[in-house]
Amino acid sequence: MLVVLVVVVVVLVVLVVVMLVVLVVLVVVVLVVVVLVVVLVLVLVLVLVVVLVVVLVLVVRVVVLVVVVLVVVLEVVMVVMMVLVVVLVLVVTVVVVVLLLVVVVVLGVVVLVVLVVVVVVVVVVVVVGGSGGGGAGGAGDAESGVGSVGADAGEMVVVLVVVLVVVLVVIVLVVVMVLVVLVLLVVVLVLVLVVVVVLLLVVLVEVVEVVVVVVVVVVLVVVVLVVIVVVVGSGGVGGGGWWW
Repeated sequence: MLVVLVVVVVVLVVLVVVMLVVLVVLVVVVLVVVVLVVVLVLVLVLVLVVVLVVVLVLVVRVVVLVVVVLVVVLEVVMVVMMVLVVVLVLVVTVVVVVLLLVVVVVLGVVVLVVLVVVVVVVVVVVVVGGSGGGGAGGAGDAESGVGSVGADAGEMVVVLVVVLVVVLVVIVLVVVMVLVVLVLLVVVLVLVLVVVVVLLLVVLVEVVEVVVVVVVVVVLVVVVLVVIVVVVGSGGVGGGGWWW
């Protein structure tokens, strides 16, 4: 009987010890699990903070990008307007110069025609007057009348030649002035076109820069989204696979 009691006591003691060991192991496991959970939560919080910071940075980049795009669009509009103004000025200048040349040429032709008509009329009058004076007077009077008529005709011819030369010089000067103005306008327009081309090149460079920035921002957004999907899908760092 005593032996049975001893055996029972020993078995009970062993059971108690085993239960205590199991309890200690369970406590340790629970503590380890709690620590792991805390670590995982901290890691997830850090990941979320990093993601938020990256998202804020991306938002700031997108806002800056939008502002830059708006500025570039405004510059392009300004350059296009300048080009349109230059083209309009060029067209108006060409039309005005052509009209001036046409007016000068028409005036010159009209003046020349009038001068030719005047010369013809004067010559006819002189010839008719000379012939009439010679038939009415005597021999001596006829000679003196012809001499005076000849002198008057010579003076008229000289005056007409001088007037013709002056008119031609004035016409030539007007044509030269119009040509000089045309050349100056062409030079100014060429300079304006050079400035416009330079502005277009500058805008093109800015557009290329904006495109590069857009590509970089898009790549960053894609990378961040992939990282977020991978982290969330894997259940965090050290997680146990997809959450579902």
